[in-house]
Amino acid sequence: MAKYSELKDGSIFKAGIPNPYSQYFIGKTYLSTLPDSPDGQFGVGVVTFEPGARNNWHIHHDGYQMLLVTGGEGWYQEEGKPAQSLKKGDTIVTKDGIKHWHGAKKGSWFEHIALTAGTPEWLEPVDDEYYDKL
Repeated sequence: MAKYSELKDGSIFKAGIPNPYSQYFIGKTYLSTLPDSPDGQFGVGVVTFEPGARNNWHIHHDGYQMLLVTGGEGWYQEEGKPAQSLKKGDTIVTKDGIKHWHGAKKGSWFEHIALTAGTPEWLEPVDDEYYDKL
């Protein structure tokens, strides 16, 4: 599992500030915003997760989310499907209206670039009992 020093030393971007959306996450995460698309259709940010940190289930309405994994190891799951293990170089495309979550594995930092369009609807947390079984 990736350690913070490995992620920090191999990362392209700084970890950023404490995530201002932390009310929708379990554990500590950091956000570094990058320039939005020139037409304003999507935003771009780098999210860094401490080990075990994850976001709540959520849906992107009238949009999508693309994740480009840049470091560490994590999880991604769509409702009704098994969780997918993620590592540096993996990509995920979440289509409009799909309920999902993503975050770090228990013993690893995790970082991804998120390209996000539409309006997020934040839902229930991924509880510890469920997460601990992954």
